Amino acid sequence: MALERFTKDHEYVRVDGDVATIGITTHAQEQLGDIVFVELPEIGRKVAAGEAVAVVESVKAASDVFAPLDGEVVEVNTELSESPALVNEDAEGKAWFFKMKLADVKAAEALLDRAAYDAFVAENG
Repeated sequence: MALERFTKDHEYVRVDGDVATIGITTHAQEQLGDIVFVELPEIGRKVAAGEAVAVVESVKAASDVFAPLDGEVVEVNTELSESPALVNEDAEGKAWFFKMKLADVKAAEALLDRAAYDAFVAENG
């Protein structure tokens, strides 16, 4: 099974081999409300951890989606361009934002696991 990790910016990271699938958590989409637009990064873009690489807009606000790790964008979920509401329906499933080839696979292990993320959300709302 893929390694699953989370960031304090409310992104999930699923690592399979040297490729990570990135999206926003169910908690994040609940805070945003109805998603109306998603801007995805370009394939081939090299990104650094913490860099804003995508944008998700709801009826309430626009939020950046950050690269959780260093790497290169290798695939984007074009379905989100046509159906941004998919994020509300299945944030941690079909509504992934992009996939990236990781510069350092082991770096993912330093991110939060599900229990630590859930504790972070409980403490910080």
